[in-house]
Amino acid sequence: MAQLFFRYGAMSSGKTIEILKVAHNYEAQGRKIALMTSNVDDRSGLGVISSRIGMKRKAIPVTDEMNLLEYISRINKKDKDDGNGKLACVLIDEAQFLKRHHVLECAKIVDELNIPVMTFGLKNDFQNHLFEGSENLLIFADKIEEMKTICHFCGHKATMNLRINNNQPVYEGEQVQIGGDESYYPVCRYHYYHPEMK
Repeated sequence: MAQLFFRYGAMSSGKTIEILKVAHNYEAQGRKIALMTSNVDDRSGLGVISSRIGMKRKAIPVTDEMNLLEYISRINKKDKDDGNGKLACVLIDEAQFLKRHHVLECAKIVDELNIPVMTFGLKNDFQNHLFEGSENLLIFADKIEEMKTICHFCGHKATMNLRINNNQPVYEGEQVQIGGDESYYPVCRYHYYHPEMK
């Protein structure tokens, strides 16, 4: 029975490395996948999944208007018609940027097409509000798993993302500001409110 998975973690918790590893493992067994990512994060180019350690791979960019159920149904039918078999899994990076309709479409891919969907992303933003995609995945996912990392300052478990600018913490602004280690630190709750900035 296929399921909808949501694996979340703070910045630098290895989400992208994990999705690339899962994709490799499926393909090493000769199974077909659909590898997707949000079109919001285009630092490495549109439709590119890129980890901080240099691993990267092309993926299908997900736009706000895209209907994931229709798209996956279409490529799954084409693959079966071509004799390549059906998709074994749909993998989606940067899932926090999905819209509610995308998450509902992912649930239908699982329930109607019997194809597992694995999503990876942040749970909360730099102000500790849920992203739209994360909120809906927490509601609709069959399995939810936290990917852990440590606080930038103390080494305890990081659960929050501290936005920084010119080595100063930022607590106000737009929800989405694309950036990596230069813009965000994974932090524990204490150091979110008491960062040890130098």
